[in-house]
Amino acid sequence: MSLDTTSQEFASRSEDEVLAEGQRGWYNNTVTQVVMLGFVCFMGPGLYNALNGLGGGGRVDTATNANANAIHYATFAFFAFFAGTVHNYLGPIMTLQLGTIGYALNVAAYLSTNINPTTRAFIPAAGAIQGVCAGLLWTAQGSLMLAYPSEKQKGIFIGIFWSILNMGSVVGASVSLGQNFHSKAFLSVSKGTYIGFLVLTLIGVVIPMFMANPRKMIRSDGTKVIYPRQPGLKNALLGLWTTLVNDLWIISLFPMFFVSNWFYTWQFNEYNSALFNIRARSLNNLVYWIAQIFGSVAIAKLLDQRRLTWRMRAWIGWTVLLVMVFIVHIWAYFYQRLYTRTSVVANPKIDIYDPQYVGRAFLYVVCGLLDAMWQTTVYWLMGAMSSDPAKLAHFVGFYKGIQSAGAAGVWRADGIGLPYMNIFISTWILLVAGLVCAIPVICMRVKDALFRKLIILSECLQSLLQSAL
Repeated sequence: MSLDTTSQEFASRSEDEVLAEGQRGWYNNTVTQVVMLGFVCFMGPGLYNALNGLGGGGRVDTATNANANAIHYATFAFFAFFAGTVHNYLGPIMTLQLGTIGYALNVAAYLSTNINPTTRAFIPAAGAIQGVCAGLLWTAQGSLMLAYPSEKQKGIFIGIFWSILNMGSVVGASVSLGQNFHSKAFLSVSKGTYIGFLVLTLIGVVIPMFMANPRKMIRSDGTKVIYPRQPGLKNALLGLWTTLVNDLWIISLFPMFFVSNWFYTWQFNEYNSALFNIRARSLNNLVYWIAQIFGSVAIAKLLDQRRLTWRMRAWIGWTVLLVMVFIVHIWAYFYQRLYTRTSVVANPKIDIYDPQYVGRAFLYVVCGLLDAMWQTTVYWLMGAMSSDPAKLAHFVGFYKGIQSAGAAGVWRADGIGLPYMNIFISTWILLVAGLVCAIPVICMRVKDALFRKLIILSECLQSLLQSAL
């Protein structure tokens, strides 16, 4: 079918007919598919975040967890750069399913060690495999999440996904809190907690089998989600290089990518695990991920304000992040200066009934808000740069690769015992630097309505030509 014929066919149909085709059933609706995508990550990364959020992966021995995370993010960083190529070769659904397997293996490693401590080496080995899988999962997830919404829905689709993802963390944290609520000691989580997590992650492995073919999806505005024909491996690798060369402004987002998981180390291990007993850690973990749901929805609604231009929305989102970074870190500094790695060993852990608990718990809530707002804004900026699924797959691959490189470094720094204050200050500085470096993208690459329509039309024509060849 020629491009002219395709264009005439779309023009001859009324808007109602196009919408009817796009909303023929709840199953083939883009919202439904993003919800299903959210539940895939609910069962995988969501539960992984809940386990990590306890500090030390729920273990007393935080060094094992920190080193496993360093290995996980190192392999994640390397393979994420090529995950866009694998995605464009295998297709998003198969890539997504392969990516889920590592998360179940990771939980199985913690369960095995909980039952038999001599299997401790299984944890870093599983972390390495999970890193490969994570690169695949997050690349497929980002491509689908940014390709399915219409131009007016990018923020809210990201918010929907992020809310469901964090519901996984909320459920995981609730399971852990229920299992450990009556414990005042500084102990590892129970075997039952790990079993519950393992069952849920295995469900996540199955969900992609029931997701619709992205090539059959039509957005709510009537435009078709066009995935290019799966290229050969040589062309897929060439696409990685072409994406970088043709859109060099993505480099300005690399510092934001780099720090986007850096802060987890201080929050999870240097704060939650260092100061609180297992009951307080579990409750902190729960409210942290609940806060993420509100944070992602709030910033998504702000970024989708139709009364504002795209560039104005970007500036407002940037300003909100800058203010939140300083609120969190000025507040946290007054706590961090009071303890060190040496002092926390001798000091009693804080319980939920202690008078100093409330203020420190509220700081953890605000940390959760900042995390969700940061991740949502990064995705929105990438979505503002393109609507081409193949290009977005490479963008997300860059994002996850660089993000994971940063995370690998800081988790290793924690594993070798770098002072808490050093990790805290580095987190603060890198967050501010990431925002400063993102300014050129907002100025040069976030365009307003008419220019964006021309870009999208150009991308659609290129994808149609690739499919026709």
